[in-house]
Amino acid sequence: MHSLPLTRVFTLLEPGPVVLVCTSNGGRDNVMTISWTMVLDFAARFALTTGPWNHSFAALRETGECVLAIPTVDLIDTVVGVGTCSGVDTDKFARFGLTRVPAAQVRAPLLAECLANIECRVVDFVPQHSIVVLEGVAAWYDPERKEKKTLHAVGDGTFVVDGRRIDRRKMMASKLPDGL
Repeated sequence: MHSLPLTRVFTLLEPGPVVLVCTSNGGRDNVMTISWTMVLDFAARFALTTGPWNHSFAALRETGECVLAIPTVDLIDTVVGVGTCSGVDTDKFARFGLTRVPAAQVRAPLLAECLANIECRVVDFVPQHSIVVLEGVAAWYDPERKEKKTLHAVGDGTFVVDGRRIDRRKMMASKLPDGL
């Protein structure tokens, strides 16, 4: 074993997939890339880390809603591009050719290019840790999409792509909710 600086430890605990978070404050839609997300339980409850340093945060606070759009590996350059420019001076939908699809229960748009979209409402803010807790209110999945592998940010400019699945549902059946 070699010593690892604590400033690099976060790269060992890679979170859920990179998501594109869509917001709309009524006057303007925006999308931002977020790599620090997590599922809170088997229900549709999630958390992400963001704050006033992100332009979309004001719309998220103001409206209390967003869409979590799940991109796939073929969108990596779009994901990185969206995450490295600001909605303050960039229409990211136009710049990256993203297609808005009206959501059913929130003002923010779904993204047609993504594998899945989850419409969410904010249920809590944890300012001390810049955590936003979300509850899913509707979800959409595109079964026609050929690419299904998602991206996971390591945090140092590199990414991991989902690989093969290993099925252990039978072994874990007593711990999984019905229907899984």
